[in-house]
Amino acid sequence: MTDSAATPGKAERTRAHIFRVALELFEHHGYEEVTVARIAEAAGVSEMTVYRHYPSKDALLLDDPFDPLIVAAIAARPRQDPPLRRAIDGVRAAWRELPLEHAEEVRRRLRLAVAPSLRAAIDRNTAATEAAVAARLEADGADPAAARVAAAATLAALMAGLLHWAEGDDGALGEAVLAALDVLEGAA
Repeated sequence: MTDSAATPGKAERTRAHIFRVALELFEHHGYEEVTVARIAEAAGVSEMTVYRHYPSKDALLLDDPFDPLIVAAIAARPRQDPPLRRAIDGVRAAWRELPLEHAEEVRRRLRLAVAPSLRAAIDRNTAATEAAVAARLEADGADPAAARVAAAATLAALMAGLLHWAEGDDGALGEAVLAALDVLEGAA
C-alpha cells in the first residue's frame, strides 16, 4: 500500500514532465525559439494538455507557488511590528520553511527567465506578489503607503538576491535570499 499524499498523481507527474521537457528545450534552443507546440510534441502530449497545466508559455518559467506561503508567514508576524519588519521577517520565515530540494532547477529557470522577452512577465509576477504582501499588511492595520513601501522594498531585495544567485554557480538559494534581506536591513 502506498501513501497517496507522498505519491504524486497523474496530473502532478504530467505537469512535472512537461516542465522538465520545456526547460531542456529552452536551455538548448532559447526561450524565444521554442513554441508550445514543440513542447507538447517533445513531451508526448497535446498542446491543450500543456495549456491545462500552464496557462501560457511564460508560466512554465515564472509559475510561483510560494506567494501564499510568504503572505501567510507575514500574517503570522506580530501586528505591532512596523510593516517593513513584518515583511522582512515574514519572508525570512517563509524561506526557512520552503522545500528547496530543487534549487538547481530553480537556478536554471531563473537564468532563462531573465530573457528580455520575459522581463514584463517577471515584473507582473513581482507586482502581484507585492500587492498581496501590501494587502496583508494593510488588512492587519498598517498605513497603506507604509505597507506598499515595505512590500516593494522587500520584494526588490528578494528578486535582486534571487537573480544574483542565479547568475552564479555556487551558494545555497536560501542563503542568497537571507543575505539580500540582510542588505535591506543594513546588516550587510
